[in-house]
Amino acid sequence: MKEKISAIIVAAGTGKRMNSTVKKQYMEIASQPVLSLTLKAFEESDVDEIVVVAGEDEISYVREQIVERYCFKKVVAICPGGKERCDSVYEGLKQIIKRSELGYVLIHDGVRPLITPELINSCIESVRKYDACIPGVPEKDTVKEADENMDVLRTPDRKKMYRIQTPQCFSLDLIKEAFEKYYGDNRDGGNGDCANDSQSITDDAMLVEKFTGHKVKIIEGDYKNIKITTPDDLEIAEYYMIARVACNEAIRGSSWGPK
Repeated sequence: MKEKISAIIVAAGTGKRMNSTVKKQYMEIASQPVLSLTLKAFEESDVDEIVVVAGEDEISYVREQIVERYCFKKVVAICPGGKERCDSVYEGLKQIIKRSELGYVLIHDGVRPLITPELINSCIESVRKYDACIPGVPEKDTVKEADENMDVLRTPDRKKMYRIQTPQCFSLDLIKEAFEKYYGDNRDGGNGDCANDSQSITDDAMLVEKFTGHKVKIIEGDYKNIKITTPDDLEIAEYYMIARVACNEAIRGSSWGPK
């Protein structure tokens, strides 16, 4: 049986820090919704299928105004999210488990629209080798750990610090095991939420690290693969996207570029 490559695009967030009535995944960059730009990269990659996780009252909007409008053929399901991010990821994972017994899963933030098909394909190649990998970039700034009074506790070695991005990638068996152990062993039968865990789960790799003990490999990410969280991020993403479009047009118009 062929090992299917599946992607979960998490777009169920509320975007409180954006201070806007429009959720950040539906704001426009270069005249397209953020979510559509994210999906476009996965549509053009080696991913076989895509599951989109959205707000429960946004399912029809995503289907009609994003998936159908922009003709995304690889989207096989749009499902409602949960209370916390990892709950939403699990809802998407359950859609994949219905369709596959073998394969790999790429979990990506819907508000990282500058992801490229090339980085996605690099992630696919790496997860086949390591079973668990995450893209990251070296930290450029000095990082301080502080206490609740904003007094410095320590200064970690910057050479060992990485900014972790998505897609976070795992074999289907491994990420399924991590979620099942988390929900079964740490949530009183699954009645709690991620935020109530004794150590808050901040990303999917942390779940794998904590509940399976499997090593997670950091692979080369992209500094432009930013997550849109604040209005400043939106402006930066728009700048990068316009520059990317201009560069592609220049290449197509040159004598050496593809026609």
